Amino acid sequence: MATYPVKHKETGEQKEVVMSINDWDQWLGDNPKWTRDWSDPSTLPGLGEPGELTERVYKKHPAWKEVMQGVKAAAPTNKSIVDKY
Repeated sequence: MATYPVKHKETGEQKEVVMSINDWDQWLGDNPKWTRDWSDPSTLPGLGEPGELTERVYKKHPAWKEVMQGVKAAAPTNKSIVDKY
């Protein structure tokens, strides 16, 4: 189940609805005066915590840095990899 922050288009009322991803499109169709509330960055998909994406990945998956070191060794001329890792 996912939690969706929503906002009423006319009144500005805010609330959260909890439902499956499959039910979300149906709910929007049944409630045309409500829209997804994007005002709080912490509720955006994939942005659960602030910080550089690579730093968040390293924190959750420490072995990822070793994987990227292997990629760097395999592609020594790729500047986007060499400069970042």
